[in-house]
Amino acid sequence: MDFLHRHIEALIFCAPEPLGVEEMVACLSEMFGAVVPAKDVEEALVVLCEKYAEDEFSFALEKLGGGYQFLTKPAYQPSISVLLRQHSQKRLSTAQLETLSIIAYKQPLTKGDVEQIRGVACDYSLQKLLEKELIEIKGKSDGVGRPLIYGTSQKFMDYFGINSLQDLPQPKDFSQPEHQIGEEKG
Repeated sequence: MDFLHRHIEALIFCAPEPLGVEEMVACLSEMFGAVVPAKDVEEALVVLCEKYAEDEFSFALEKLGGGYQFLTKPAYQPSISVLLRQHSQKRLSTAQLETLSIIAYKQPLTKGDVEQIRGVACDYSLQKLLEKELIEIKGKSDGVGRPLIYGTSQKFMDYFGINSLQDLPQPKDFSQPEHQIGEEKG
């Protein structure tokens, strides 16, 4: 089984985005010329996740976005901060974050809907979010002029490390009593 583990590691390492079990099974089955059971792949993934959780590795195998991906462990953030600064042009502006938040929580919606909520034009932000592939066009509205309808993409899930929209923070997550100021302890 060590042989299968190494092939799974190679597939995940080379994949540009989180790799799902079904994709791994398809690749491995084609390469081996025989059906590789999904159960074997899932069992190997459990072993690999445990392996990379050890302190000797600077990265871990994480499940996110419906698949698996190698990610740097938080303890090594200072080591990679220089690289992240160099890639700062990929960061989202405040306007882009606001626009993306509205789309994530209210999707699907049109540009007009987003502008009504934000209170300002959002052409530039929408264009940048489309270029970064964090949102995508989901279709056209039946409204006047048939405006485009926007929603989040799979890359959005990967970017924020979530598996589904239900993983987004909810208002209740921001108002927990233990974080309130001025409350007396009994």
